[in-house]
Amino acid sequence: MSAAPHPADDRTPPGRGFDPGPPLTPFGRGTLARQLVIRVTALVMLAAILLSGATALATRQLLMQQIDNQLQDVATRQRQGPPGGRGSERMGLVQVGNPEGTIFAAFTDDNSRSDSGILRTGGGRPPTLPTAAVTELQNLTLSDHPTSLELEGLGRYRVAVYEANIYLPDSDTTVSGRALVGIPLREVDHLLVQLIGLELILTLLAAGGAVLAARAVVAQSLRPLNRVAGTAQQVSQLPLDRGEVALAVRVPPADADPSTEVGRVGQALNHMLNNVEDALEARQASEVKVRQFVADASHELRNPLAAIRGYAELTRRSREPIPPEAAYVMSRVESEAERMSHLVEDLLLLARLDSGPALDIQPTDLTEIVIDAVSDARAAGPDHRWQLALPDEPVVALGDRHRLHQVIANLLANARTHTPAGTRVETAVAVCEGRALITVTDSGPGIPPEIASRVFERFTRADTSRVRAAGAPQGSSTGLGLAIVAAVVEGHHGRVTVESRPGRTQFSVRLPLAPVVPGSGVSLPVPDVNGRGPDMAPPTPR
Repeated sequence: MSAAPHPADDRTPPGRGFDPGPPLTPFGRGTLARQLVIRVTALVMLAAILLSGATALATRQLLMQQIDNQLQDVATRQRQGPPGGRGSERMGLVQVGNPEGTIFAAFTDDNSRSDSGILRTGGGRPPTLPTAAVTELQNLTLSDHPTSLELEGLGRYRVAVYEANIYLPDSDTTVSGRALVGIPLREVDHLLVQLIGLELILTLLAAGGAVLAARAVVAQSLRPLNRVAGTAQQVSQLPLDRGEVALAVRVPPADADPSTEVGRVGQALNHMLNNVEDALEARQASEVKVRQFVADASHELRNPLAAIRGYAELTRRSREPIPPEAAYVMSRVESEAERMSHLVEDLLLLARLDSGPALDIQPTDLTEIVIDAVSDARAAGPDHRWQLALPDEPVVALGDRHRLHQVIANLLANARTHTPAGTRVETAVAVCEGRALITVTDSGPGIPPEIASRVFERFTRADTSRVRAAGAPQGSSTGLGLAIVAAVVEGHHGRVTVESRPGRTQFSVRLPLAPVVPGSGVSLPVPDVNGRGPDMAPPTPR
């Protein structure tokens, strides 16, 4: 059995310092809901982008196929020539309903060329092509498939090259050569740009709709998981370290359906809570039996120990002389019987505190208690330097006067026992953060960290680190003084802590303040905790 240094009803969260953190927002950073919404939105956007890209490619392919068909139609009509004309001998510029800006050019093998230009809807002789465009067209070779190219000064065109008989008007002759027909891609590019812009807008709208829909669906889907998490967090806040614990919290049956993933988690959590509740009941029963045994054994041991001490004292007071060895043995018997009596009294007190301390809680002046306890410590340890730091006004707390005196006396005895002569021990009373604060600070060697974390456990000793007072026999410490301090402070709904380093060890006791009675004239100011009271140094030897 051990007394924890941090009571469950203090500000320290139960469960060995478990901190649930700030309240979890439904779609906060790092939450599963947020990750699911992001992933669903990313999948929707990816699908929309792929679909938009495929649609744009298919549309472009369809438009290019239509242009290629127009090029083939123009080439066929050019070979045939105008109705009633010499189609096989003369290449004329005919208009067959093609887009405005259609290019026609014809080249012979000796680099001669016929009239060429850009076909106008209104007819007439087409203007001459730019030299750079003519040079680029002249370098094209025969091909079974039209090709797309950028003509300087004209833009992008789809061009088809085929064999033809070319009429040279200067010599009035017809020769074999290459004819080219090109249709501008300006309208196609413009249409594709509009299509891609429209698809981009639709993709953004789809992403926005996916976010809204995913949030609603994810929030609805995660409600059972959030309820299970809420149940687990509620259980984590229960004080399970001591006393009788009732785990009445369970996951609802609707969230414990093993046919779903969340239901399996809820079912497993309920099964674990059942096992934990059974284990806590068994532990509580065992603790009750141990407490009862310790109380009964301590109570029964008091009478035989009192008899042993009485007989030893009677032998010492006998008028008949006894041998020195026998006198020494009887003195040791009396001393050890007295030490064992103190141990039995401490065990009996702890057993009573564990079973529910019967404390007389009343408004208590801590200043008066501290002064009395330090005066007693000064008398018991005159080789230490005892100091007080008291506020100008009384500090009134809710507590049992006798038990609080025992708490301070045990802390002072601990400092006196485990520090060398000449150590300064300061006891201070103050009000801090709405609670009464009592501190006992010494300038001793300190407590090692591995021991400081469990100094309030029963039978914990620090003899290896803290120097014992001169004349204190080895093993005189029972290791129960600080455990009693923790148990009594916990019974007052307070908290006791320790901070230690070489040259400074401070025990802090925080207790609830007594309410101020209106009209009583009693005020509870916040004093300067750095103030120093009288230095209660050891008296000057006579």
